[in-house]
Amino acid sequence: MKKAVLLVLSGLLLVAGCNSGSNKSAGIPVKPKWKGPAYHIAFGDKQAKPDKSGVTLPNVTWDANPDAVERRATLVVRFDSSGVKTDKLIVNQVVLAPFDISGTKGSLPADALKYADEGLAHLLTSYCVNGKVKVQIRLEKSSLSPQPSDEGINDNALSDWLSTEIDFKNPKKHCTI
Repeated sequence: MKKAVLLVLSGLLLVAGCNSGSNKSAGIPVKPKWKGPAYHIAFGDKQAKPDKSGVTLPNVTWDANPDAVERRATLVVRFDSSGVKTDKLIVNQVVLAPFDISGTKGSLPADALKYADEGLAHLLTSYCVNGKVKVQIRLEKSSLSPQPSDEGINDNALSDWLSTEIDFKNPKKHCTI
């Protein structure tokens, strides 16, 4: 009889213990595995030899959320056009064609950076920019339109904006807009 009572009491305690606080966590805070956008980008070492276009963006590396890795991406490059003096509409960004990326760590392909350098140099030359230029880059989904709105860029973002300052020597000696 004593064994039966002990068995019933221990069963009740077990059931009561399993049910108590079932809606509460164990009290141990769980940190999310990944914070922020799917990709974190950073500038690597600056290239020693300037590109023939006159613009040389530093190498760009990335770390990706393992649960949100993309196969293809594109890059948006913007420059600060506040110093441009013109009454015309200013185009201040270059959107690259999509390129392949893979893995959770890596760096942007050299060809992508070359095209970004050339596109940015073309814009800066056409607006007679010379000297220090503030530039921002952002990694985007490959489905981004070639001429996206700000909303389109925000909707397709894979990373935050990353800023740097470059030195641009305009090849046009006597430049006027």
